[in-house]
Amino acid sequence: MAYRPASFEIMVKDACASVMSAIENGETRLEVEFPPLPSSISGYKGSSDDFIDANAQLALVAAKNLIQKGKRVMLLFPDAAEYERSRSMFEYTIDSEEALCLGYTGKGFLKGFQQMFGNGVPQDQVTDNVDVFIVLNHSTIELPSMRRYVEEIVKDRPVILWNLELETLRADLGLFGFPPKDLHYEFLSQFKSVFFLRLRDYSKSISVAPFLINYSGALFREYPGPWQVMFRQDSGQYVCVAEDRVRYTLFDAKEELMRSLGLDTEDEGSPMRFLRRGYKRSTWWEEDLANEKSRNWRS
Repeated sequence: MAYRPASFEIMVKDACASVMSAIENGETRLEVEFPPLPSSISGYKGSSDDFIDANAQLALVAAKNLIQKGKRVMLLFPDAAEYERSRSMFEYTIDSEEALCLGYTGKGFLKGFQQMFGNGVPQDQVTDNVDVFIVLNHSTIELPSMRRYVEEIVKDRPVILWNLELETLRADLGLFGFPPKDLHYEFLSQFKSVFFLRLRDYSKSISVAPFLINYSGALFREYPGPWQVMFRQDSGQYVCVAEDRVRYTLFDAKEELMRSLGLDTEDEGSPMRFLRRGYKRSTWWEEDLANEKSRNWRS
């Protein structure tokens, strides 16, 4: 009913415990999402290099946790340049773990494998001994190559989308110059969120002092537990105010927070309620169930 990890290391251990529970239950398409930096900085705010490096470091910690549980792990970067950069930064850690290897999903990944393991090494033999793949630091335009890699190389083995900020990436799908929405309907919808912590800050104006109320919350899920709407207390602890077996939309999560704080004061159907909430209350990927090939991402 409450969540407040003492460190990022503990949060990663919690995420890996959820991953192992899901794998033991036969799940192979998994998503892990939490802020990899101790702030609201993301890959789209502040320094993207800070986000990328922090995410890679936490993915290495996760890989070590999975290796301790008997898994052989491969970290998958979007391209050769990102692969080389991360390998040079974390060379000692990577070389000291026999059950850890690196790769990338972009064009020319076969050539990259041949350079690492010798010319003529068949692509499907390079990853034969890998048990779990962790995909990290991919942007929207790199999702199609990641999909091809998963479908052609990973196949039915477990793959984890690690802090890709899919809620942000999905918003670009269908726009000019970006992949089509089918990428979500046919592929991303297969990935079950086994550990998810998405933080949000809100405010609401009222007619009496202090006139503006600021509050924070989170959408949280720790597999096999339910989806939870969490309120952030002054102590920094997140406490559950609502839960459901089905994923909340971002709008519904905010509504649950307002209701728990007694801020849902407008009468149903009133003009003020409509003006505060607007007409559009969900994103296209939240409301369009008809075209989805899988409901995994909602469950």
